[in-house]
Amino acid sequence: MVVLRTIKGLNQSDLARACGKDRQAIEKIENGKVNSTAYSLYSISKALEVNLFELLKF
Repeated sequence: MVVLRTIKGLNQSDLARACGKDRQAIEKIENGKVNSTAYSLYSISKALEVNLFELLKF
């Protein structure tokens, strides 16, 4: 996810705003500290403008 976020030119705060989460939640997801729900991953994929499969590959 970090790679996709970086390619899109977003920082964690930008991504968090785009998908309705807080920056700390994005950080925890990226660092594998929490198991994200399918809906959270879906909203992140939409914010990154990729399909969910592409998000899960990274």
